[in-house]
Order: sequence, then structure tokens, then C-alpha cells
Amino acid sequence: MTTENSLHAALDEPIGDADNAKNVTSVELQEGEAALVADEMSEVETAADFSEEDAALDAEKAGLAIGEETAEELSAEEVDKNDLSGKSKQELVEMFASLLETEPVQTLRKSVEAIKIAFYKLHRAEVDAARKAFEAAAAEGEEFQAAVDATEVRLKDLFKVYRTRRDEYIANLDNIKEENLKIKLEIIEELKELVNSDETLNNTFAKFRELQQRWKETGLVPQQKVKDVWETYNLHVENFYNFIKINKELRDLDLKKNYEQKLQLCEQAESLITEPSIVEAFHKLQKLHDEWRETGPVANEYKEALWERFKQASSRINEQHQEYFDAIKQEQVKNLELKSELCAKTEALAEQPYSSRKEWNKASERLIEIQKMWRTIGFAPKKDNTRIYERFRAACDSFFEAKRKFYEGVKGEMEHNLQLKQEICEAAEALQNSEDWKHATEELIALQAKWKQVGAVSRRYADQVWKRCRAACDTFFERKAQHFASIEDEHEQNLKKKLELIEQMHAADIKAGGYDLIKEFQRRWSEIGYVPIKQKDAVQKKYTEAVDAMFGVLRGSERDRSMNRFKERLQGMKSSADKRMRSERERLYNKVRQMEQDIALLENNIGFFSKSKNADAMIADIREKIAKARQEVQLTIEKIQLIDNYAAEQDTDKE
Repeated sequence: MTTENSLHAALDEPIGDADNAKNVTSVELQEGEAALVADEMSEVETAADFSEEDAALDAEKAGLAIGEETAEELSAEEVDKNDLSGKSKQELVEMFASLLETEPVQTLRKSVEAIKIAFYKLHRAEVDAARKAFEAAAAEGEEFQAAVDATEVRLKDLFKVYRTRRDEYIANLDNIKEENLKIKLEIIEELKELVNSDETLNNTFAKFRELQQRWKETGLVPQQKVKDVWETYNLHVENFYNFIKINKELRDLDLKKNYEQKLQLCEQAESLITEPSIVEAFHKLQKLHDEWRETGPVANEYKEALWERFKQASSRINEQHQEYFDAIKQEQVKNLELKSELCAKTEALAEQPYSSRKEWNKASERLIEIQKMWRTIGFAPKKDNTRIYERFRAACDSFFEAKRKFYEGVKGEMEHNLQLKQEICEAAEALQNSEDWKHATEELIALQAKWKQVGAVSRRYADQVWKRCRAACDTFFERKAQHFASIEDEHEQNLKKKLELIEQMHAADIKAGGYDLIKEFQRRWSEIGYVPIKQKDAVQKKYTEAVDAMFGVLRGSERDRSMNRFKERLQGMKSSADKRMRSERERLYNKVRQMEQDIALLENNIGFFSKSKNADAMIADIREKIAKARQEVQLTIEKIQLIDNYAAEQDTDKE
């Protein structure tokens, strides 16, 4: 075995059979990594993109899982996902159909994965939007059901066609490899015979080139035969060069050509060290190793140096590849811990004995949040991923099964609630034609409050009974609105009349008309009905100001106006004998006594404040209050005297 061959063996390179290359690397992978490469390569590279992970989960739930990658699929070109970002679901499905018709099935995996993810991103967004719209308009207890998507149905049909063809292709791979093995063994036999050929040198060498070309064009062989077949082939190639007695110049030319090819392979391997995608660099390196093996020998003085250079570049790429997957493994272990915590929380939710719909709804919201958190976490290690998902799924199923049983138990309660709501409907219908607006409004509001207190009913009747109640309420309130709309028109007319009356009050000659004129205005004002409630205070204020202004003209002072208003009040008390007057006199008398006490207190406070610094302003304020209080006392005493005079007049009239 040559030095180059022994180094190949030491590195355990995937020589020739790329179908099994995913299970072996230049640095031996730990258990489980090979499956990770096959199943999760594209997903791991985009683990941080939660929308793609959600789409991948939806696609998997829809039954669109493909399975492990073959060597041809690993070596197929990557799909530019940006080319799919602007396409509709229909366009993605049409692209899928076109690829099935025009491309070999073993080259479609990456395209199918990309189309599947892009499709379910759009599909998920549409379903989420429909769910939100449904929840905003749905009655209590209704559950969302996504509509059948015709494009998704067609996507699944196309996927079935793709998977069937792919399965057929994979099933035939072993047979193809066996046939390839036979062909390569035949080529080796022909190489053996070529050494003993009696043909001319040119014919022999042309035959040798033809055999080399046939070897390169022959596909994969079974993995367990790769190493032996290649070493045997390489041995007989060496024998050809050693025993064919070929022209030295021709041999040197061939060695030089091989040297240039292997030098290019070294340069290409070294350039892969800076490749942005470590996984892509690793795949390209495998192709370079295949080309290296298919390239003939070089001069002995270059053989070791070239191979050492190529090996060093390979080792660096393999180390990067190993570090990359080590980091992925660490992240996946962390993801497993996070998912285990979510499983424990879900199991705790499922074990709680909820006793009301409110508790179930609250727990359901919590579980939905946990499920959202689950979808944001990346993959767990391959050997644990299915197990942890099944644990989580089982906990969720347990929760919702318990919830289903609970709602089965409240079926009788729902029937009772339906009866209560039907009774509310009957009560509302009995009030819908009432013209006792206040009483009927209060009753309907009470019925609506009672409706809210009654629990849920079956979805089968929920909409029907709600529309019945709503129709009765709407009938009444529409009638009420029409009724009060006419009243509002009347109130608007009354407002207009009162504003016109106020204008007349401002323009009236009060001195000529005297109190009788004011009383006439007051009478006319009281005869005008209600005004809009929003304008009530404002128009009343204008009226009061107008009356005050008229009295101001007649009485000339606030004191006179106050006394005149008091006299008017006394006039109104005449009809109720002297009881109200006595009560008013007693109130005023008590007011005088209280104000005298307040004045005494204020005067006493002046003595305290006079001892304080900067008390002048406070003392001035107190003196002003005392002066106003004394004026008020004097005015109140006069009012008491006026009551006494009215009482005396009444006694005289009685006599």
C-alpha cells in the first residue's frame, strides 16, 4: 500500500460511495451525529428562524416528512430561499409540479424542503388571521375550525408523488451499486489484461485512457467494497505504468498533468477554509477527495508533499466541521433541558383538578403560552427529540382529554342555561312593545345583566337564542329612540323659544313695566317646556342673569335684589298659612346667632394673629370677612322683621 493510500485509510475517508458519506467524516463523528447530518442539516442552520421552524412543524404534522438524505441529495445544489419569498401558495405548488416533471427525483430534496417551508409560512399566517377574526366575532363556547385549503390538498398530492418516486429510486440504489461493482471489477480485469497486451503502444495507452474514463463514469459501489475496489484499481494503474514500458516522455507528461490537477485540488481545499457555510465546505471537500482519488499518480518527489498539503487543508475543514456540530450538540442539550421544563409544567397543568370553566379557560391560556414557547425552542439531540416531543404531546393530550370530559359533565348545566335564557327571551319579548319607557328600560337592562350571569349554552343553540333576545331588545330600544327623537325635536323648539324670551327680557323697558313685567316674563318662562339636557344649565344661567339684570335695574343694589327675592318667597308662603314663615324665621334667627358667633371667633383670631410676624395680610382678610358677615347679619335681621310684618298683616286680615 502506498503512503498516500495508507493516509487515506488512517483518516477513514468516505472513498467513492457518497451515499454513506453522511455517516463518516474525516474525523470520526460521535454516535448520533450522522443521523443529525441526514435529518436536520437544513433545519439546524436556520434554528433561530422561528417562523421556519413553525412552518416545518406544520408540514410535519401534515405528513410531509421526507426522511434521511441520500448522497445525491446531500450533494445537490442549495436552493436560494429568497427566490421563494415573494411567491404565492399557488405559485409554489405550480413550481413543485414543474420540478417533478423536469428534474431527477434525487436532486429535488432541497427544493422540496424549501417549497414546503415557504408554503406553510403562508398557510400558517392565513390560518392565524382566520382564527383571530373568528375569535373576535364568535359566541362563547364556539371553537375555530380551519377551512379546507385546496392548494394544501394539491401540495400533499404532489408530495405523495415525489415520495413514491424517491422511495423507488432509493430501493433501486443497492441494485445499481452492485451493477457498478461488477463494471468496476470488469475494468480492473481489463487493466490486468492490458499489461499483457500485444497491441502497439499507442493502442494500449488509448485503451488505458478509455478504461480510466469508464471508471470515472461508473457510479457508486457498496460501501463495504469501496476501499478494496479502489486500492485494487490503483494497484493495477501503477502496474500499468510500471510494466507497460511506456515512453518516459509520455509518462512524465501524464505525471505532470496529474500533478497540476492535484495542485488545483489542494488550492480548492485550502480555499474552503474560508467558506461561510461550514456544512457546505465539508460537502465540497468530500467531492474534492473523490476527484483526488480519480486523479492518477504524480512523480514520487511530489507525492508526499502534495498529499500532506491536501491532508492539512482537509484536517482544518474537518476540525471546523466537528466544532460546528459540537456547538450544535451543546445547544441541543440546552434545548432538551428547556423542553423538559415545559413538559413538567404541562404535566402539572394536566394533573390539576379544575372545577369551573373559568379555571379551565385560564389553564388553557397558560398551556397555549407553553406551546408557543415550545415552538421557539430549537431541536433536542436526535436520540431524545422524538421522546421529548412525545412526552410533551402526551401531556397536552392528557390536559385536553380531561377538559373534554369536564365539558361533557356540564352538558346538563348547559341545557339548564338554555332554559334560563329562553325564559329571558320571553320576558324581553313581553316588554318589547311597552310604552312605559323608564320601567321597561330598567327591566331590559336587568334582563341583560341576568343573561351575562347565566352560563354558556350548547353551540347548537347559542347563536339562535342570542339573536332572539337581541331582537326583542332592539325592537324596544328602536321604538324608544324614535319616541325620544320626537321629544328632542320638541326640546329644541323649547330651547329656541327660551332664547328668544331671554332676548326680549334684555330688550324690555323694566322701569316702565316694573315687577309685573318681570312676573310676566317668569310666567312665560315657566310655561315653556323642557330643553335638551345638555343645554339646560347654560340656558338657565342666561335666564337667571337676565332676571337678575332686570331686578338690578329696579332695585339698584344687591341688597335690594336680595330683599325683593325674599319678599317674593314670602308671597309664595302665604298660601301655606304661617307654618313656613315661622320655620323660615326660626332658620334666619339661628343663622343670625351662628354668624354672631362666627364674628366673635374671627375677632378673637385677630388677637392671635396680631402677635405673629407678617400677619397684616391675614388680619386684613379677616376684617373683610367680619365686615361682610355684619352686613349679612343686618340683612338677615331685616328679613326677620319683614316676616314679622307679614305675620302681623295676616293676623289683621283674619280679624
